[in-house]
Amino acid sequence: MTNSNVAAVDQAITSRMSARAFTQQAVSRELITDILQVASRAPSGTNTQPWKVYVLQGATRDALVDKVCAAHEAIRANPDVAKQYQEQYDYYPAQWVSPYIDRRRENGWSLYGLLGIGKADKDRMHEQQQRNFKFFDAPVGLMFTIDPIMGRGSMLDYGMFIQNIMVAARARGLHTCPQAAWNAFHSIILPHINAGEGEMLVCGMSLGYADETDKVNTLVTPRVPVDEFTHWVA
Repeated sequence: MTNSNVAAVDQAITSRMSARAFTQQAVSRELITDILQVASRAPSGTNTQPWKVYVLQGATRDALVDKVCAAHEAIRANPDVAKQYQEQYDYYPAQWVSPYIDRRRENGWSLYGLLGIGKADKDRMHEQQQRNFKFFDAPVGLMFTIDPIMGRGSMLDYGMFIQNIMVAARARGLHTCPQAAWNAFHSIILPHINAGEGEMLVCGMSLGYADETDKVNTLVTPRVPVDEFTHWVA
């Protein structure tokens, strides 16, 4: 591999971010197909390829946004409504411990701090959270499902597939935001996308061209140094 190829791959990976503001610039079906075709080269145990992708644009995207935003507002009005919307699998731990909770808090308050949202500003927090359910205004929403009969290893495979999508999107000038926030609303989402019986929602994703003028996209999340997470075994 030449130095230019290495630089191109590295740039696609390191320039990836979770964009939280998108322009209305359209993304063609051909471009989305191209990204998914490249991403499908992700490895999977015994080549099971456990992913299934639903692409939402236009009216179908907007209708889902309306439905889930209404549910999100209903939860705010009556927190007991949240019991109706439970995730199908545990994305996050039941009990947080350090250093993970510290990183989570740093991420959240870095975002809110950038946007000038204080700890007591519940209205603006709610509004920012609801941006998730508007795909951050991206013109394309992706929903990923899996057959729950598959084991934990298939979720590892799925992660590599989703990473491929994000990197392939960057190589083509687009940005993404992978979103577990949708997971609790699977009872709304799965019928809306006509998912097959028994399919489990893995996560959603916003896809489009990032709004470079929005300060929310200037957030750079830190990474732990290599020496901190790597152990050289002699």
